[in-house]
This record gives sequence, C-alpha cells and structure tokens, in this order.
Amino acid sequence: MSSNGNGKKCSLEAVILDMDGVIIDSHPVHLRAWQRFLETMGRHISQGDLAYILDGRKRTEILRHFWGDLSESEILEYGKRKDEFFQKAALEVTLLPGVSDFLVQLKKQNIALAVATSASTTRTQSTFKRLRLDDYFAVVVTGDDIVQGKPDPAVYRTACERLRVPPENAVAFEDAVSGIRAAKAARLRCVAVAGHEPRQKFEAAGADHIIRDFVGLSVRDLTNILGRNRSDILPQQLASSVH
Repeated sequence: MSSNGNGKKCSLEAVILDMDGVIIDSHPVHLRAWQRFLETMGRHISQGDLAYILDGRKRTEILRHFWGDLSESEILEYGKRKDEFFQKAALEVTLLPGVSDFLVQLKKQNIALAVATSASTTRTQSTFKRLRLDDYFAVVVTGDDIVQGKPDPAVYRTACERLRVPPENAVAFEDAVSGIRAAKAARLRCVAVAGHEPRQKFEAAGADHIIRDFVGLSVRDLTNILGRNRSDILPQQLASSVH
C-alpha cells in the first residue's frame, strides 16, 4: 500500500497496456503496411505523416488525416485493404523483450490485466491468438469500442470501468505521446516504453517513468510508481533508457 501524494492510499490492482510498441514490436511492420497501402492509393507519406501514424491514433483518424471526411463504407474498405498489407508481414511481429515474463509475474500475483489499444478488434484478436496472449487479459478495449481515440481518455476510462478498478490503482504502459496523455487524463500513472521517441517527448507528455523494455521490471517497481508524483526513470532500467 502506498500514497498517491495527496494523502490517499492506493494499491496496485491493475496494469493496462497499449498493444503496438508496448506488448508487440510492430511499428516497422505497421509503418510499412501503411506506406504500401498509401502508395497504391497514389499518396505520398511525409515524416510528419509517419509521426502521426505512430502516435496511437485510431485507423479512422489516420484515414481521415489523408482523405478528409470519408464515409463509413470507405473507412471499412480502406481499412481492410491496409490490414491486408499488415497481415502479409504479421509473422515478423514479435513480443517486446521481457513482456512475456512480466505478464506471467502479474498473473501470478493476481493483478488484473487489460489492453487499451487504438488498433481494430480484428487485428488485436488475430495478433493475440498468434502470439498466444488470449488468456492473459481480463479486458481488451480496442479502437472499435470507443468514439474518440487517444489522446482522449475514453479508452483508459473504459478499461478501468470494465475491470472495476479505480484509475488511481492502475498503471498504464504507453509508447506514444497521445497515449500517455490519454492515460494521465484518465488519472492513471503511466510508464512510457521508449521505442521510437526521444525521452524528452515522454517527459513533456507527463510520463511518470521511462523504460526501454520490460526486462527486469517487477511488481515492486510498479507499486513504487503509484506512490510517486515526479517523473523519474526506474533505477534498474537506467542503463537502457533512451537519452
């Protein structure tokens, strides 16, 4: 049991993870799929577009970023075509280092697990089935379950509601600025997984801690996070954090 800094006691009841870039190392395949899809549609993709795609956005938001106010049928059609490119390279997607052991550890200590992702339900389910992750998560909230995507806090609020866990007693794991802002707006503590962004961006977004991967991360570390207010790097992750 620890204090949240306001005198209120809190305990670690749940861990809520984003999927892409947190549970799975999918960003290279994800970007390549978008690039190939957009090329078939005659669209050029800039560095700014790449950053937008990686910032935890819903597929609908990404498509409208390029084509404006698409109809629902167009969104479904374009999304299906993009996913076909992703599925062709899906076998290249692997788990982030240490995440499997981390999930097992949480499961053994009866800490509830949930996923809060902007990905579609179809892609999330197929990914978890292939990587044998189905049994870990009590709740899975996808981009199909919410109207407003990250940085809106809806996805994390929904996950906490379905878990029946107060947000103050949960820790989120995110790899995108919009995701960190979503988690913090929902009143969760948030650990940034620094895979493709500089540390400064995560700090500015409000991340409580920054790690490169899950190797060596313990439940005790997460309990400590609940009792801290300032941004800091977990001691055992210091050597591998992004600078």
